[in-house]
Amino acid sequence: MVSTTKIKSVDFYRKIPRDLTEASLSGAGLSIVAALAMMFLFGMELSTYLAVTTQTSVIVDNSSDDDFLQIDFNVSFPALSCEFASVDVSDVLSTNRLNLTKEIKKVPIDPHLRETGEEYHPTPNLDLIHHGDEHQVDDNAYAAISLTGAIFDKISHKFPILVVNFYAPWCYWSSRLRPSWEKAAEITRQKYGPDSDGRVLLGSVDCTEEPALCTKYHIQGYPSIRIFHNGSDLRDDHGHQEHDSYHGNRDTESLVKMVDELLRPIKKFDGTPNHAASSIRKAPVSGGCRIEGYVRAKKVPGELVISAVSGAHSFDASRMNMTHFVNHLSFGRMISARLLTDMKRLLPYLGLSHDRLNGKWFVNEGKFAANVTIEHYLQVVKTEVVSRRFGQEYSVIEEYEYTAHSSVAHGYYYPVAKFHFDLSPMQVMISENPKSFSHFVTNVCAIIGGVFTVAGILDSIFQSTYGIMKKVELGKNF
Repeated sequence: MVSTTKIKSVDFYRKIPRDLTEASLSGAGLSIVAALAMMFLFGMELSTYLAVTTQTSVIVDNSSDDDFLQIDFNVSFPALSCEFASVDVSDVLSTNRLNLTKEIKKVPIDPHLRETGEEYHPTPNLDLIHHGDEHQVDDNAYAAISLTGAIFDKISHKFPILVVNFYAPWCYWSSRLRPSWEKAAEITRQKYGPDSDGRVLLGSVDCTEEPALCTKYHIQGYPSIRIFHNGSDLRDDHGHQEHDSYHGNRDTESLVKMVDELLRPIKKFDGTPNHAASSIRKAPVSGGCRIEGYVRAKKVPGELVISAVSGAHSFDASRMNMTHFVNHLSFGRMISARLLTDMKRLLPYLGLSHDRLNGKWFVNEGKFAANVTIEHYLQVVKTEVVSRRFGQEYSVIEEYEYTAHSSVAHGYYYPVAKFHFDLSPMQVMISENPKSFSHFVTNVCAIIGGVFTVAGILDSIFQSTYGIMKKVELGKNF
């Protein structure tokens, strides 16, 4: 058997009896300084170990995710009514999706971007409105009573129900409505005349002659048939006028039937209107709209277009204003709350350009008389962050960042807001490079051993120097 004496012979750390050692103030001070230095260097090494270091590279986008790209948006238009707001998506592959409604929410807003009502739901089958009487009348004037801003309030208070056709003489759809409206006005006058009944009146407003009156009631498309109930539109609820809008067929029979249904529950000169007609709904109480939601587009160059569209109305391009405020616009899936912890660690290394347009106004400043289109050109590039931890590699987040350039230009068609997007075939890869734990332990040992050794050398030098100085003082040779 191996004796303990032989085992002790390989001891690297042989002990000197305490009686043979001597403590000194200089040694104590140097020990304290060395301990503090060890603690400081250990903290620095720990901070370096915990810090995230990344490597950025540009590679071809060979991701295996879906062939479609999600576009999330929330855009406010102070002068575009939800009644006509349309969201379209198209691309270079001739894919055109018009007037999207699924996953799209439209909320009426005022010029200060404040909500003025509940979510607006589009009127179904608006393109299938029947106009009936196709022939034109000889007289250039409307048979229905012509209303002006000076008498409108008085007339609306006089009759329990006032049905008004807001039109423009140049409008094709106004011209098609004209014969039916005149006949309906005449029939209504015969059935419910002021002398015998007096519960209803059909009137007309020429918006080219009365622009202020049409603006007051947020008329953006022609013709627009509005229903006022005994001046109730004049009640100032938060500064808005409330009345109804008719979206049904425009032939004479349908118009007269609509009037009959409105009057059915009303006693002569008294009563409350009934909104039983399916073609009657609340008219917009403000002229703006906030459009939010998301669409899915192919990963090819394309465009997202927001505009005023109707299959039964015309628009005056000179009065359309596509000024908008971008609350949010981003590409790709929304970041989930589960990833926020990793996101906070890696945010300094991301481009932070995934929402470049957020919180910005784009205003039509009146440089052009009409047909002013606001366009945004977006160059989109995918950024993927890869984390390597505990010997495993996984993708922390995939986001799409973009650069944006915007312009205001005169066009030949109705004004729109366009968001052109073009995806780059390359992607940015950000790889996290974690530190090795064994490397951290080695550095800590090097710090402790190095500081201890250097401190010992300094103490030896100090003690030797001190001893020499003592001998010099005593006059001894050395």
